[in-house]
Amino acid sequence: MAKKATVYYYGTGRRKNAVACVRLVPGKGKITINGKDIDEYFGLETLKIIVRQPFTITDTDGKFDVIVKAIGGGISGQAGAIRHGIARALVQADEASYKAALKAAGLLTRDARMKERKKPGLKKARKASQFSKR
Repeated sequence: MAKKATVYYYGTGRRKNAVACVRLVPGKGKITINGKDIDEYFGLETLKIIVRQPFTITDTDGKFDVIVKAIGGGISGQAGAIRHGIARALVQADEASYKAALKAAGLLTRDARMKERKKPGLKKARKASQFSKR
């Protein structure tokens, strides 16, 4: 028996050092991150709101199941990367109706802020040892 081909939409999201490979499948709104449910993966309610933000803006709550593979960074960076990936996948799903709303909300723009590198002679990126005149 041949498997029935399922239609899915793909988007890659990035924030800080986190990368999220997001796949949207038409379904009931279940979000799975690295094999775990969203409630199990993210403890904070604010991170769950951040992840669901593209769906609330486009009024697509409960229309897509989300399968995510998140790599690198911390949980906050991963939440932002997942949001970016979902927004990109929604644009792929229906560009005409979703792109304008997502772009106006700023969800299609990659947040370019990164951790500044450590410089030689300093303790951290900018922190130097205490200055003494004598």
